[in-house]
Amino acid sequence: MKTTKILAVSTLAITVLLGLGGCSGMSARDKSTAIGAGVGAVGGAVLTGGSAVGTVGGAAVGGVIGNQVGK
Repeated sequence: MKTTKILAVSTLAITVLLGLGGCSGMSARDKSTAIGAGVGAVGGAVLTGGSAVGTVGGAAVGGVIGNQVGK
């Protein structure tokens, strides 16, 4: 059980570090779009009770809003 938990935490940490490294070359507008899509996906999932359509729709709307705010 401990080995599985350690492996899961290590995998999560590596994924987060690689994800942050991938954002280093992004412009401010690209970062705003990505943040908007992430927030929109979470908001869509919460509002629709975890529906896949709500999550994707929220991500799309959030991405568009983030893109426009980042101008």
